Amino acid sequence: MKKIILICLTILILSCGSSKTVRDSKKAIKGDWTLTTITYSKTGKYNVTLLNDTSKDCFEGSTWTFIPNNNTGTYTINESSCSTGLRNFAFTIKEVNAENGYYDFLLKPTDEKNQSENNQGFRLKLSSLSETDMQWEQTVSADGLPFLIHMNFTKL
Repeated sequence: MKKIILICLTILILSCGSSKTVRDSKKAIKGDWTLTTITYSKTGKYNVTLLNDTSKDCFEGSTWTFIPNNNTGTYTINESSCSTGLRNFAFTIKEVNAENGYYDFLLKPTDEKNQSENNQGFRLKLSSLSETDMQWEQTVSADGLPFLIHMNFTKL
């Protein structure tokens, strides 16, 4: 009987805990980053509003801070011709494929008390992450076809 209880507890603990990929990702993402460039999968000039906030030109050069122990962070728009200032968000890293280590990054804008105004979030693919670089991909639709937005970060 004790063995059964011990096995059940072990399974429960392992199923509730984060995977190694997610833990490693949170360790790597912790800290301060700069969103250096934003590129598109198709050539041309597009009027894209990212994260229901502002344009590509305003986001480039923004600074980001990730605090993985409570899944929160901030970003600051620094471009003087834009609506500058600090924005808050909550985030989650969700493993999509344990075998290949693919994961999604879920980001939800919040206020300074980590409350969401409309409970709307964004699913981004965390396509690349190292100790110094990170890339997100967001798939949107343009003219009824998939369109990728690549956001490239460098750690400060």
